[in-house]
Amino acid sequence: MKIGYFLSTEEYSPAELLEQARGAERAGFQALWISDHYHPWVDAQGQSPFVWSVIGALSQVCRLPVTTAVTCPTVRIHPAVVAQAAATSAVLHSGRFVLGVGSGEALNEHILGDAWPQADVRLQMLEEAIEVMRELWRGGFVNHYGRHYTVEHARVYTLPDTPPPVYVSGFGPKAVDLAARLGDGYISTMPDADLVRRFREGGGGDKPCQAGFKAAYADTEEEGMRIAYEKWPNSGVPGELSQVLPSPRHFEQAAQLVKPEMMKESFVGGNSAEAHVEMIEQYAKAGFDEVYVANTGPHYQGLFDLYEREILPRFR
Repeated sequence: MKIGYFLSTEEYSPAELLEQARGAERAGFQALWISDHYHPWVDAQGQSPFVWSVIGALSQVCRLPVTTAVTCPTVRIHPAVVAQAAATSAVLHSGRFVLGVGSGEALNEHILGDAWPQADVRLQMLEEAIEVMRELWRGGFVNHYGRHYTVEHARVYTLPDTPPPVYVSGFGPKAVDLAARLGDGYISTMPDADLVRRFREGGGGDKPCQAGFKAAYADTEEEGMRIAYEKWPNSGVPGELSQVLPSPRHFEQAAQLVKPEMMKESFVGGNSAEAHVEMIEQYAKAGFDEVYVANTGPHYQGLFDLYEREILPRFR
């Protein structure tokens, strides 16, 4: 099991994200996830730097592999531009870069006034976007006249030695089937063995399966859960709301239905090594190869120390 650290761009400034990347590498984490957002989920999180600038800076402060978890290459940014950004990132990271993609959320993608498509259309757009990006990574000039995207006389000149792997996120059967058919790997945030099995049996085979969970390091579980509820009440918002609500204000309204005790369903709070190990083992039993932990709140150095001392040695 590979254990990585998840950089939450929704909550931390660029300088803090770079500090966390250095700390994660020193502690012994093996890789990084980084979120790609235009807005935070709620205003209490308070940040949202442009992920491609941060990814470039990461290449100068650590040597850990980086995966976007996840980029939506369909609405806010045209896939031809994402292809150039990902290729440059792969060059900067000497090939240690994975483009994680998904069908996105209105929270980040509606900002230019485009209509937010239905889920089936978003998956169609994602499939075509992957096709466009891979064609550009082959080199040469590309002309593409598809159902959703047009590309004319475009060429990505700065290319890595091998194209960036594309891992596809999926939380429902149709998205998982797309990931199995087109992805170089699979991304999720749920320890769901049925989805992993569906990916592998649907064509994913032994390709990597990544997942992530959230923690709130603190001196006590109660304090950790208080921080989690303050910063991430949106984690308890159910169903498709996370895909369709358009702004942090709307998530704050929906999160009024979330009770503090519900945070224990998605967060590990406090400083118990055994609680973290138990959570990681849930993902391992579900069939994931890599697990990434995100910290919320100010005590990320405490989490690094805990993992270096008591958790990472168990999984080496």
